Amino acid sequence: MADDHTHVQEFFGARAAGWDARFPDDGPAYAAAVTELGLSPGDAVLDAGCGTGRALAPLRRAVGPTGTVVGADLTPAMLEAALRAGRGASGQLLLADVTRLPLRTGSLDAVFAAGLVAHLPQPEVNLRELARVVRPGGKLALFHPIGRAALAARQGRQITDDDLRAEPNLRLLLAGSGWRTVSYVDEDARFLALAVRQD
Repeated sequence: MADDHTHVQEFFGARAAGWDARFPDDGPAYAAAVTELGLSPGDAVLDAGCGTGRALAPLRRAVGPTGTVVGADLTPAMLEAALRAGRGASGQLLLADVTRLPLRTGSLDAVFAAGLVAHLPQPEVNLRELARVVRPGGKLALFHPIGRAALAARQGRQITDDDLRAEPNLRLLLAGSGWRTVSYVDEDARFLALAVRQD
């Protein structure tokens, strides 16, 4: 586990300063995904693996001034980039491992996770931890601003049937970790799977 975490921290730490500049047009996609999560004023939401905090402002708009927004990330350099970008004003930034969250059981209404699943060391166990901190009936959004095929092309690889985010695989993974998939979209312009926390 420590090796996985070290690898993730090194990978994102080396890229944090220029992360937003590499993907300058993703803002509307983040905002649209947050809208589809269906948050209400006053809700408590976690941005799991928040990176530079691009989802924090739309999450804050969705839950309003009475809501709670927490952005958690394992990589200090990503959180520092979020602070430099002024995104700390939209929510509380937390240096934390999303596989062992320092949050109370059932304390959240929703989790938003952009690009997180591929970096989880034990996806089923780790998604169960996200389920733990969400109340029954609460929501999960697994998002990426481009779809699986477009991402694979960007990375110079092919998508395969054993891809964790392929619909049948992801549905099974979510079901095994306390979530029920309610929608799945994998288009060139976005990837968005929405799930509900089982009782």
